[in-house]
Amino acid sequence: MSKKFNIAIAGATGAVGIEMIKTLEHRQFPTKNLKLLASKRSIGKTLAYDGQDIVIEELDHDSFNDIDIALFSAGGSRSKEFAPSAVKSGAVVIDNSSAFRMDHDVPLVVPEVNPEAVKRHQGIIANPNCTTIILLVVLKPLYDISRITRIIVSTYQSASGAGAKAMEELSMQTSQVLENSELTIDAFPHQIAFNLFSHNSTIFDNGYCEEEQKMINESRKILNDQSLQICPTTIRVPILRAHAESVVIEQERKVSVEEANKILSAAPGVKIVDDRSNNYFPMPIDVNGQDFVAVGRIRDDVSSDKGLSFFICGDQLLKGAALNAVQIAELL
Repeated sequence: MSKKFNIAIAGATGAVGIEMIKTLEHRQFPTKNLKLLASKRSIGKTLAYDGQDIVIEELDHDSFNDIDIALFSAGGSRSKEFAPSAVKSGAVVIDNSSAFRMDHDVPLVVPEVNPEAVKRHQGIIANPNCTTIILLVVLKPLYDISRITRIIVSTYQSASGAGAKAMEELSMQTSQVLENSELTIDAFPHQIAFNLFSHNSTIFDNGYCEEEQKMINESRKILNDQSLQICPTTIRVPILRAHAESVVIEQERKVSVEEANKILSAAPGVKIVDDRSNNYFPMPIDVNGQDFVAVGRIRDDVSSDKGLSFFICGDQLLKGAALNAVQIAELL
């Protein structure tokens, strides 16, 4: 790419915003100017990018003059407030919140899965939920060879999905437990250190939480398959920044373990980690800071004649958020 672009990051000081800055630099995105935007309390602070210290500015409706691409990770309410102003100024918004994901006119994009959807944007492109991204990077190659009819997925979600404060709370509580001192419980509703609990999002009347409903709705939209049956269970675990998911799928025809391995070994953004002899499979610690989604424990579902089961891990801050957003910018 010879052309260079003016980029803005809204929510630059958050956990995902920091990773967006690093990812733009790491992937050598053709950046002419980078504008970092955050709330009032961050004005005047600096963050490093490509050998220079960039001063953080306050996010407002006039922040996007001359901006080509605006990466938003400032929360849903701020996306709804400021993204229209960015579009009005001529920028294309790539939004990491849930604000626009299910809007019919907004593409919901995972570049390895549905890159063609980018062409339909009307100024805003939505980044899917982290659990959905990590799941579909692995499922789409299998879906393409035989339509997936049913998914049962249990997630093991890291603290990073709740932001930088939640990560700090996990670290702090770990020390507090080991030192037998009073626990600080603020970012999460329950103790996260040495514990796990159902995802801390709203529980609906059907018994599913908001995070689980996101996985259902977003997967159907991205795969353009409203009849896809999905049963998710989402759990918070005391891991800093990588999500894991236990997945069982049923397909229209039986796909063998051998065929699945062959397909996944050639799939973009996927790395097979499946060493049965050494009992070595995907682990959160091994995908920290990595761009790929690891998949392993690939085996027949012994309860279904058309089923497969496997275990996946991906960095929530990277492929689950910042990297996916930058990849969408690369498509643009």
